[in-house]
Amino acid sequence: MKIYVASSWRNPFQPSVVTELRELGHEVYDFRNPTEGNSGFAWSDIDENWEQWTTDEYKQALIHPIAEKGFKHDFDAMKWADCCVMVLPCGRSANTEAGWMKGAGKKVYVFQPIEQEPELMYKIYDEVIGSVVELREIFKTLVDA
Repeated sequence: MKIYVASSWRNPFQPSVVTELRELGHEVYDFRNPTEGNSGFAWSDIDENWEQWTTDEYKQALIHPIAEKGFKHDFDAMKWADCCVMVLPCGRSANTEAGWMKGAGKKVYVFQPIEQEPELMYKIYDEVIGSVVELREIFKTLVDA
């Protein structure tokens, strides 16, 4: 199965989820390493003062060639993937990615490795997974969609 892992750069669980899924034989997109020699998109590649941007500066950055390239890598991978694993805790981008993928008819699994505040709208997704053991069990049985 081709899997898109959506999460946050700040999430310490994301790398191990990518590894687990690959060890089970799945093809996995890793936004931290989208292609050989590419360490993924970062706003700081456009401007190291990105955290102080105004809305207008942010809008301009969205059309910067670096942002366009980063978006293309991730969005192409979203279209390529059969399903999504959203690894919590995560932010707005991962929630947007998972929502788009569900809307595109793909399965979306929410992996919650630590207890968090419940989210009612995650009911739209296919399953909430609470442990690595459960993640392994589910993805051992899944085949190409």
